[in-house]
Amino acid sequence: MKAVAPPAGPVVPRANLAVQVYDALKAQMHDFELVPGDRFSEAEIGARLGVSRTPVREALFRLRNEGLLDVESKSGWYVRPIDFDKLEQLYDLRIVLESASVQRLCAMPEPAPALDTLKAVWLVPAAERLQDGREVGALDEQFHATLVQAAGNAEIARVHWDVTERIRIIRRLDFTRADRMDATYSEHAKILRSVIQRKPDAALLLLKTHIEQSKAEVRKITLSTLHEARARHAR
Repeated sequence: MKAVAPPAGPVVPRANLAVQVYDALKAQMHDFELVPGDRFSEAEIGARLGVSRTPVREALFRLRNEGLLDVESKSGWYVRPIDFDKLEQLYDLRIVLESASVQRLCAMPEPAPALDTLKAVWLVPAAERLQDGREVGALDEQFHATLVQAAGNAEIARVHWDVTERIRIIRRLDFTRADRMDATYSEHAKILRSVIQRKPDAALLLLKTHIEQSKAEVRKITLSTLHEARARHAR
């Protein structure tokens, strides 16, 4: 587990330390350095990251509220198992929220200005596509969030972003393979063109197929990645 670098100069406020601990632990879960079932104490995390137990506790409770960790009175903290049923429900909710937004976008008399930003990213020649999975994963989140935000319903956008944060750990695995990144570029381009041309039936079908395929692929990749991570831990 990587240590949080000690601050240079003035003492870092406790709230900032809690954020650093939170970011460090979440990154380790993203990278499957911490895998479902791993157990640890507050004191152990504090020692590894070089901080006191108070910011550690704040970070751990924040991660528990997000459904990533849990705690037992006798055995301490542990990484919660991945609930694939809940993840499927969240992906289904994405389809509902994004479909409503795409319908609204297609009903606008003129394409929303925010779509121009997406065109510059996704309507590019194959030779100009990014190959870094982390970058493509972040851009994928931005693509779907922009579609929702551009539709103009702030409450739908808020709920959609909450869903995005809850599925991020496994969703980013969809961009660990070159074929999945290429598929994302192609599918986003088709969705975007349909929205710009205000073809709601085509856009909705493409969107639903895209998210359903991503859901299926992510499940397979997650199971494979967990198997590999547990094998490493067992050595």
